[in-house]
Amino acid sequence: MAHGVRGGQGLARVAVVVRAGAAPLWWLGVFAAGVGVLVPGITGRRIGVMAGAALFIVMCAGVACLRRGRYTGLAAGAARAGRHDVLQDRAVTVRNWRRGHRWWLLLAFAAALGSSFAVPAAGGMLLAGAGTGLRLKAAWLGRRERADDVLLWVRVDWLGPRSGAPAGKPVKAYRATGIAAGDATPGGARRRGDVLV
Repeated sequence: MAHGVRGGQGLARVAVVVRAGAAPLWWLGVFAAGVGVLVPGITGRRIGVMAGAALFIVMCAGVACLRRGRYTGLAAGAARAGRHDVLQDRAVTVRNWRRGHRWWLLLAFAAALGSSFAVPAAGGMLLAGAGTGLRLKAAWLGRRERADDVLLWVRVDWLGPRSGAPAGKPVKAYRATGIAAGDATPGGARRRGDVLV
């Protein structure tokens, strides 16, 4: 990992930022859907679950495909990271994302639970679909990183106040490093030991 030196930039892995919300959205969604199935609701359980399944598929596809052109354009123009750039640890990136989105996650979970009184399980399945979509988008980024034999990074100060916009308007360009840099594999998963994936 690079050490902080004047002139360097703090960099976070793009795929890690994308992937950071996948697990909390998935588990909150699964829990909300499980609780929701216990509530008959206005529509009844069968209709609720069928509606939830449709929402899961639509949300998953939408999140996975959202702004792919923007990611592709930024990746194509990625400049090589400098020797003084500081590569942020995966755990720090994930913690910053979850801290910045904790109230949004809580409100989304409460809304999913509340919606069960109308359409059982649908709100939870919608949340789970968003989490799955983020995981699929991170996997897509990982395939691109492997194909190009680089890891993509974004400046931390361009991620926005909630540390979660790796393709937002403030992002001018990505940085690239070799495939062995940092502590996360292509796609943003935790690197296991010293084995490169």
